[in-house]
Amino acid sequence: MTLPASSQPLCFVLTADRGHSRAFYADVLGLRLLGEDEHAATFDLGNRTPMRLTDVPGYQATGHTVLGWHVADIRSTVRALKAKGVTFKVYDGYGQDADAIWSSPGGGAAVAWFADPDGNLLSLTQFG
Repeated sequence: MTLPASSQPLCFVLTADRGHSRAFYADVLGLRLLGEDEHAATFDLGNRTPMRLTDVPGYQATGHTVLGWHVADIRSTVRALKAKGVTFKVYDGYGQDADAIWSSPGGGAAVAWFADPDGNLLSLTQFG
């Protein structure tokens, strides 16, 4: 069996403190809350793709990117999130610019990383 081409993806992001993280995803990132139950808060990531912010007692982030967004203008998106208090990650040796944006060799993509309240790494990418 294979997945039908029409199958819509569903994303899961883990949290140790749903209340704190829910506010970040709703108020800072501006995601629409679709609903909430005893296990998770469900947000619309865009294009009707749901994300379940799921409680896991004692959860600790692993340090790798768990979720990212393709954006049309990374610089304006980074600046808008910085204005809301988001701190972007700067990695030694990556050669990121003053806005913490890394450009891939050859210019195929520009990427910026930031963390949610649990330390889950999130990214913004502008292709081309």
